[in-house]
Amino acid sequence: MTEAAANVQPIASTETAVPKPDTPGRLEISREHGLRLLHEMLRIRRFEEKCAELYSAGKIRGFLHLYIGEEAVAVGAMQALGREDAVVATYREHGHALARGVAVDRLMAEMYGKHQGCSRGRGGSMHVFDAQARFYGGNAIVGGGLPIAVGLALADKMQQRPRVTACFFGDGAVAEGEFHESLNLASLWKLPVLFLCENNLYAMGTRLERAQSQTDLAAKARSYLMPAEPVDGMDVLAVEAATKRAADAVRRGEGPAFLEFRTYRFRAHSMFDAELYRDKSEVEIWKQRDPITTFTSQLKERGMATDGILYALNMSVADEIDVAVQFAEAGTWEPVDDLLKDVYTPAEGRPSGSYGAA
Repeated sequence: MTEAAANVQPIASTETAVPKPDTPGRLEISREHGLRLLHEMLRIRRFEEKCAELYSAGKIRGFLHLYIGEEAVAVGAMQALGREDAVVATYREHGHALARGVAVDRLMAEMYGKHQGCSRGRGGSMHVFDAQARFYGGNAIVGGGLPIAVGLALADKMQQRPRVTACFFGDGAVAEGEFHESLNLASLWKLPVLFLCENNLYAMGTRLERAQSQTDLAAKARSYLMPAEPVDGMDVLAVEAATKRAADAVRRGEGPAFLEFRTYRFRAHSMFDAELYRDKSEVEIWKQRDPITTFTSQLKERGMATDGILYALNMSVADEIDVAVQFAEAGTWEPVDDLLKDVYTPAEGRPSGSYGAA
């Protein structure tokens, strides 16, 4: 375990929930890189806030799980991945998609269910997919992305492709059978998988220590003989540094690795969630470590950002979100004639409407 990982305290109660802010081992960055990280986090935050507004207006339907508060994880982790690497995410994946490079207008159209969306309007909020960005979900089933990531990594290893598959999932997935099966096979076959657990303390509405006898999730991963460490998930530089170390090792053929990003969502589990399982005071404590606010302060202290630069950055993001909404509003619904498209392939000689062929 690195010194940086050792300084992130185990999560056992509200009092010990907030990781130490002075985590060592962070990257030294250029002004350009720092502003890019801030820009990416701002895009995610404003996109999610707009989605909440549009959901309340009835423009977005179904389930909606917001990433507000966790932006440092997606943005920091993506810095360690190349264009040929694959990303598999969970259903709280808008932030991952944006950080990966999925176009904001196509993502917003997908939120609307429009044909111009990145999943042609068929996926919506929970099933974002973009093959061009090598972004493979958005998976609505808890833990459902883990076996997919193992399969992608196995294919890469068999084809001798120097790729990494990064798999994001929440702390709730650790209780699922797929978690243990996937980590076991990845370790057994030394697959190039980077397991990235976003531990936000609550698996839907159940606090971690009420569901897990071992709250050190990195310890669970180490039982499968892979390197694993906790990381301050509210610090974008700590996330980037840890992910880069782990991804480099995976890419060298050293087998899978696991990172436990200790983070927090500021909003409820979903827009349907009454959020009766945690005190508002706890949320306010965590908001003091808002990854965007704290990183903005760091950039200003280092002389990398001024009020003018920050204002321009915020206005640029706001304009981009507005354009994305206009794109989604102008989008079209998928034709009814496409209802059975991609559902099944008829056997030769059978009409397209008959069953019995897969």
